[in-house]
Amino acid sequence: MRRLPVLLLLLGLAAPALAVNPDEMLKDPAQEHRARELGKDLRCLVCQNQSIDDSDADLAKDLRVIVRERISAGDSDDQVRKFVVDRYGDYVLLKPPFRAGTLALWLGPLALFAGALWAVLAFYRRRPAEQAAPPPPPLSAEERRRLDTLLKESER
Repeated sequence: MRRLPVLLLLLGLAAPALAVNPDEMLKDPAQEHRARELGKDLRCLVCQNQSIDDSDADLAKDLRVIVRERISAGDSDDQVRKFVVDRYGDYVLLKPPFRAGTLALWLGPLALFAGALWAVLAFYRRRPAEQAAPPPPPLSAEERRRLDTLLKESER
């Protein structure tokens, strides 16, 4: 029975930690829901792998405040997103659009993977050729006689 509180505590710690502070939240639940949904799509430029909703960085807090201010001002979701992208670029989106300016974001990981795969294949293709040295020729009769003499001397 003592394990239940510990288990509940561990489950609580395993839940995602949202960094939105109560003082940032909007009073209107519908607007707050929109802000949260928008925040899930925007990248924290400091953490780079977290949304602004998940990050505790100061810049992420500033972006959350900007999103909520724009929503309170009556902007649509697309207008808020455009405002943030115009200010910080496409990189602020966790899922940037596929176009010429973001080609490296979309194809970069694929190119890195292809390059790594090519390097591994090249390594293994060369490796057997280096190891496949021809066997040494068999010993001649004179070499065998000399080897036997040396072995007999070393046994003494």
